[in-house]
Amino acid sequence: MSLVLFVLHDSEKLQDVLAAWEECGIDGATVLYNTGLGRFRQNEALRDDIPLIPSFSDFFSHPENHGNTLFTILDDDKIIPALVQATERVVGDLGQPNNGILAVLPVSQVYGLRKRDPYEG
Repeated sequence: MSLVLFVLHDSEKLQDVLAAWEECGIDGATVLYNTGLGRFRQNEALRDDIPLIPSFSDFFSHPENHGNTLFTILDDDKIIPALVQATERVVGDLGQPNNGILAVLPVSQVYGLRKRDPYEG
């Protein structure tokens, strides 16, 4: 069992990455907004448009400056090579800068995870 964590730099490719993952058999993933240290220093550190009492969404008012972090738990590690290949078909070679970072971490136990019923809406 593994946790796949993918930091996607180009959020315009999010839908295509998710579709590629589904084609590999991934039936669920969590997507979060992110910004890295480099982008934060370049674009966000000197922002003066944040309200005095900001909401969480105020920090994401410029989505072009943010990427996405996707994660999913796999109970079958055999699909990992196909998942990596599918991801690279969408974003390009992960060995190149700004295409993203994909990590696979071992998971010893999971609680609360259930398979999606194919008949659910």
